[in-house]
Amino acid sequence: MSDAKALIEKMPAAFDADAAGDTECTIQYAISTPMYAEITGGKCTVHEGEASDPDVTLKMEDDDLVDLLTGELNGMTAFMTGKLQVDGDIMLAQKLSSMFDASRLS
Repeated sequence: MSDAKALIEKMPAAFDADAAGDTECTIQYAISTPMYAEITGGKCTVHEGEASDPDVTLKMEDDDLVDLLTGELNGMTAFMTGKLQVDGDIMLAQKLSSMFDASRLS
């Protein structure tokens, strides 16, 4: 199991429902083991595989995703340097970091 997959599986515990507000979305992580997170009704759930209709897809190497989720890599820097490719709702992608407490993922 990759570290990226393990971190994504911890995301529900790091989810900040107050910060997410009424956001309802599906985030696809295009990594070595495809995963997706669903945010609905103030809760976050994660699943293996590919979502049928994600709002945003984040494509990156596993190691870069680990750095991004733990706060070692800035999302905008990752995007500008080509380490992160975003398909779909770019505004949602920018908001994601505020919806999760990175300190709970380490």
